[in-house]
This record gives sequence, C-alpha cells and structure tokens, in this order.
Amino acid sequence: MQPTTDILTLAYKRPLEETSLELLHERESVMPDAVQYSIRRFRRNKQWNMEDTGMMVYHYEADDKKQSHLELRFCISGNVYCRHKQTDCDQCRSQLSVNCPEKEESVDLLSFRFSPGQLSQFAKPRYTTETMVCDDIISFRRPQSFNRILPLCGKSRVVLEALLNNNYTDTLENIFVNAQIQMLLLHSLDCMVGEKEVHTIACKFLANEADRDKIVKAREVLIQHIGEPITIKELSRKVAMNECYLKKGFKEMFGTTIFEFYQSQRMEHAKFLLYEKGLSVTDVSMTLGYSSISHFSTAFKKHTGLKPCELLFR
Repeated sequence: MQPTTDILTLAYKRPLEETSLELLHERESVMPDAVQYSIRRFRRNKQWNMEDTGMMVYHYEADDKKQSHLELRFCISGNVYCRHKQTDCDQCRSQLSVNCPEKEESVDLLSFRFSPGQLSQFAKPRYTTETMVCDDIISFRRPQSFNRILPLCGKSRVVLEALLNNNYTDTLENIFVNAQIQMLLLHSLDCMVGEKEVHTIACKFLANEADRDKIVKAREVLIQHIGEPITIKELSRKVAMNECYLKKGFKEMFGTTIFEFYQSQRMEHAKFLLYEKGLSVTDVSMTLGYSSISHFSTAFKKHTGLKPCELLFR
C-alpha cells in the first residue's frame, strides 16, 4: 500500500502534529461491526493557512480480508465555535451567536472507517459500467490499496457541518450521526464516478425544489420514528406527497429504498443500544417497535450477519 499522507499535513501543506494543537472537544465510537468514527475539534491558530481537505483511504488485505477497510478523512478549518457550552452562553442561547464575544475558529478532524461487513449491505449483485468503480470498492473486489483526495462538494460540506454542529445527545445523537455518515459515504463514492452531481434529476417531478424538500423531510421523519414503525402511506401523508412519487423520489435522491434506509438505521441503532447502552435483546426489540424478539433477531442477523447476543462477544 502506498503511504497514507496524514490529513492534517495535507491540509496545512507541511508537517503538523496533532500534539501541537489544543484539543477542545472529542467524540468517537469504536463499536464492533459498526462504522468506527472520531470527530476531534482543535483551536485554530489564526496564522495558519489551511485548506479544507478530504481523503479516501482504501486498504485491501488479500490474505485477511477482514482487515480490509475503507476510511474517509476530513480536515475542516475555520468553523466558528463558542468557548462555552451553548446552554451556558447567554448570547448563543438567545440565538445571537453571531455577536458572541466567546467565538473562536477551529480545526476539525473527522475520520470514518467502514469494514467489509458494514459496506456489504450496500453491494448489489448487478452493476452497470457507470457504477462499477463504486461497487468494486464497497465489495472489496479491487485488489490494490489506494489513497485519493476527495473534492469537498457543497453536499459533503452540509453533512460535515451537521456532524460538527448538531446539538443532539446520547440516543438521538447516535441516530443522527449514523444517518449523516451514510450520506457522506454516498457523496464521497460519487466522486469516484466522474465528479458528477449526486442528484442527477431522472424523475422530472424532482426538478421542483418543493418536491425535493418533501423527500428530504420524509428522510427526517423516518429518523424520528426509529422506534415507531411508520408505513409509506402514513409517511406520504406527513410530507403531502403521492406514495409512488415518494418512493421513486427517495430512491433517486438517496440511492436506496425507503424500507432499506429505515431498516439500516434501525439496525445501526440496535447495535448502539446493545453494545453501548447494555440493553437486553428484549428491551431493544421493544424499543425499536418489533412485535416479537424473533422478528427482531432475524432482521438484526440479516443486516449484521450476527445474532443480537453475539455482538456483545465481539
């Protein structure tokens, strides 16, 4: 494998060690059989001239494919943050953060690491010439490791900003972060197929911004109903869109069906509840709205390849 250039050095154009930075905030997840990620925020020296940078690292191990992985790394410079927690800052709490005297700029380092098992849920048995590169990567059929600089399009920036600045905590944060990471993976892989726009409008009705907003709202409603199963009919009523248009538009914009997206988010959250929160299989099954433990266990194994109880021994 070619040497991996450190994302911080790449952004700064010269060697710069993390140990020389003042760490302000950090959160990470190292849950097995899930996306492992770290988000670290440092205080930015105003004299530094840094460029926002993204990088994909594809690591292939022929002799031990379980060690193969795909990693997305990002360095974002110049975000503004409050030195006090939002709940402790009168200016920020009053929605006057633009005038907050405690605001400073940051350097944010983000890393998202996907295992072959994690990516296998997105692999399809058939693929077109257009998607061949992406399919070879997420299925780990490409036999050579590589690194690639990722251009940060507007859509990726929106996702990264949301990951850095959301106010969710605990369970809601886990649900939100998992959903955003999938969108970031989509935009990053799209860079591998000709730098085209992710949302090429194939459905004519999606040329209407109001209809695109309804599809986005539908995705948000699904995330909000992780523990309360919702039918497509109910979802279409909530966003005021025809069921057929909703299903076609969702697939077009997010590259997955409504059911596939919903199941994926539920199972990722199930991992969190089992591994991080220590809930029993029975409790998780009830929390996610399953009618029986067996139905939940079957869905979990189909998504992860493991029985729920086996996750705890990984």
